[in-house]
Amino acid sequence: MAVKNETNQNQVKAGKSIDVVLTKKENGVSSRRSASSKKRSKKSARSLRGKVHGKQKKTVEVEGHETEEQELDIPKTNTSYGMLVGPFGFVEDRTLEWSPKTRSGTCDRKGDFARLVWSRRFLLIFHELSMTGAPLSMMELATELLSCGATVSAVVLSKKGGLMPELARRRIKVLEDKVEQSFKTAMKADLVIAGSAVCASWIDQYMDHFPAGASQIAWWIMENRREYFDRAKVVLNRVKMLAFLSESQSKQWLDWCEEEKIKLRSQPAVVPLSINDELAFVAGIGCSLNTPSSSTEKMLEKRQLLRDSVRKEMGLTDNDMLVMSLSSINPGKGQLLLLESARLVIEEPLKYNSKIKNPVRKRQARSTLARKHHLRALFQELNDDGVSSNELPLSNESDVQLNEPQKKKLRLRSLYTSFDDTGDLTFNVTHKRKVLSDNGGTLEQSVKFLIGSVGSKSNKVLYVKELLGFLSQHSNMSKSVLWTPATTRVAALYSAADVYVMNSQGLGETFGRVTIEAMAFGLPVLGTEAGGTTEIVEHNVTGLLHPVGHPGTRVLAENIRFLLKSPNARKQMGLKGREKVERMYLKRHMYKRFVDVLLKCMRPK
Repeated sequence: MAVKNETNQNQVKAGKSIDVVLTKKENGVSSRRSASSKKRSKKSARSLRGKVHGKQKKTVEVEGHETEEQELDIPKTNTSYGMLVGPFGFVEDRTLEWSPKTRSGTCDRKGDFARLVWSRRFLLIFHELSMTGAPLSMMELATELLSCGATVSAVVLSKKGGLMPELARRRIKVLEDKVEQSFKTAMKADLVIAGSAVCASWIDQYMDHFPAGASQIAWWIMENRREYFDRAKVVLNRVKMLAFLSESQSKQWLDWCEEEKIKLRSQPAVVPLSINDELAFVAGIGCSLNTPSSSTEKMLEKRQLLRDSVRKEMGLTDNDMLVMSLSSINPGKGQLLLLESARLVIEEPLKYNSKIKNPVRKRQARSTLARKHHLRALFQELNDDGVSSNELPLSNESDVQLNEPQKKKLRLRSLYTSFDDTGDLTFNVTHKRKVLSDNGGTLEQSVKFLIGSVGSKSNKVLYVKELLGFLSQHSNMSKSVLWTPATTRVAALYSAADVYVMNSQGLGETFGRVTIEAMAFGLPVLGTEAGGTTEIVEHNVTGLLHPVGHPGTRVLAENIRFLLKSPNARKQMGLKGREKVERMYLKRHMYKRFVDVLLKCMRPK
């Protein structure tokens, strides 16, 4: 494995199997230890022998317990991986000539949020330190509070994950004692903010210790599964206020409360997440970090340079469409279903005939929304005299019906869309395809998939092995599937990508922090038609939606194919998504919502 500019790449050669490391340390170094480091570890272990003779692996600090246990089971190598790329922090710093480490605070001193938190004391409860939505959002909240002149302490219930160095860099004080010391600190605080349903155990113990403390707890719940509700329900009616990320999540939890006859102390607030100033800055969206020498226009130019550099390191060409999905790897995030969709795009040279019922819908009828999307997609290229998609009939079988005059008006700009001898509309789809370029020539286009986050401590080991097993069965996918490790430096990844996939299953994503981040970088989003994703992604405007579960895999594959053949559609959806982020999901929008929570929960000065 070559190591260059913080990018680990393995060149796959014909007839050779190459192992790729699946877990990485936060500094980008492989989790395999060298022979010399093993010797040092053995020497250290000998010095710790005694009562625990023969159990050196158990002699770890309490804070590292979760990490040690999980690393024993995570598969270290597998030849199914084609290439592991990133992180690209060094490339970001070099290309952008800026680093988040140089930031000096982004507080709007004149805003209501700053006036409310100035000189106040806050205690923030983290359920873990993985590089996922809830811990990252709590870390950024702590950073903003400090920037605005507040005193902030943090309690970390599980130090699983890699954010501890980042908390230290941001000077966020983490209390070592999760019980007595944290309770005393909470009693002195103006407000306690818990950032996950998993914090229920700490809240319960704290209120047993100090019953009056319930009136100073704001609970920002970021999960939307019944198991989390069941864990939290014993204390939901005791805290001062609940806050959720989306309207759909709020409604779901209120329905569960009604089922369990739980009466809350106040109406919950909805506080959606936002993109942080660092990402907005790189995306070219105006924020507090802009200066005359780093205007939005200049940052857009640098972002293009960053895109070119990262894609070159990934081995991508200008004609490759990179489809990306970043999250912890577990069944709820739907990576296996995404790989199944990728297989359909890569392997199946299908010929779709409009007279044949869609095989995806044998067990489930296609929703009106999905049918309407595909009809619109088919006629995206109609000329001004043609028939608009809204005028097309919708049948239960999603058949496409054209009368003779309409057929003559179609402009078939894609070479894999055509009429056969019977007049039926057909689609000849292959992994690599020729499409017309702007100057009339042809270009070879292909699709690549980038999946993260490898090595995250929130990954489910058995599910990771299931993904590897799927790739082993479809080895020809290895050259089209790339992987990237867990990292907080994601601007380079968004810059390099062309399409983002939010494939959360079940009730869907609670909100989708990565969804709005992708939209800020002008990426169309392909999301499941469930949960908070439906509140963010407007179908056929900022992206395309597909059903959850196996019925959605073929629809997702079709959506990917559509965007592959329609670069203009990708661009327009990306622009609309970026406009929505600027209108609704910047930092100032989130903290405006937080002001209402603070006013209801904190005592006047």
